[in-house]
Amino acid sequence: MLKNKLRSSALILALALAVSLFCGCAAPADGIGENVQSADAESEQITEEYELKGKTFIFLGSSVTYGSAADGRSFVELIAERCDCTCIKWAVSGTTLAETNDRSYVSRLRDNSVDVPACDHLIVQLSTNDASNNIALGTLSESKSIADFDTKTVIGAIEYIIAYAKEKWDCPVSFYTGTKYTSSQYQSMVDALLQIKEKWDIGVLDLYNDPEMNAVTSEDYQRYMADPIHPTDVGYEDWWLPKFEQFLLDEGQRCVDKVNS
Repeated sequence: MLKNKLRSSALILALALAVSLFCGCAAPADGIGENVQSADAESEQITEEYELKGKTFIFLGSSVTYGSAADGRSFVELIAERCDCTCIKWAVSGTTLAETNDRSYVSRLRDNSVDVPACDHLIVQLSTNDASNNIALGTLSESKSIADFDTKTVIGAIEYIIAYAKEKWDCPVSFYTGTKYTSSQYQSMVDALLQIKEKWDIGVLDLYNDPEMNAVTSEDYQRYMADPIHPTDVGYEDWWLPKFEQFLLDEGQRCVDKVNS
């Protein structure tokens, strides 16, 4: 009887051991590997949340970027202060995008960028000076080679600036327009900019066609604008700044998502 019990116990132990060994080998690494891969896959789906803090932005423009009707203090300084980021302002009143002289956007971009090793985002003003000086609009090129653009035209200068920034810093490039005012030339520039956006996948802050900006009351408009082109200090802070902050966040996040996709 005792021997039978011992034999039974031994058989049970042997079976238990066999089952244990079988389970340990049959579902091993595959199960664990799948879990690890799933965790990795999930982590890849986590998108970095973009923020303005610590970034370096370069603003290239003329009097509106400079803040000529607000004692030289525009949305650029406000963004730097509010968002704890570095904002470099290359703005000279009266200058044009097109390379008509050595003060143009194109010329100043080449000259000023020499000592700037990095840029997180270049933001360029669609200058009203090109419209008021009847600078030739030009045509959209089929090329993306920097040597192929006619910088003496508005479109050629815009394409050159985009190509230059991508070669120099490999950074996002955006343009912003002024708010709506009566100018068929500037309207044509805005329309051309939207075509350039499609070709180059750049950001465009289109204040000219923004329904909210165009719905402002006449009373507020008088406070916000010193003239049809230049904002006042109140205009920069209360009217333009919220648009710029949100645009920089949205465009920055779009670029991060594009890289991660």
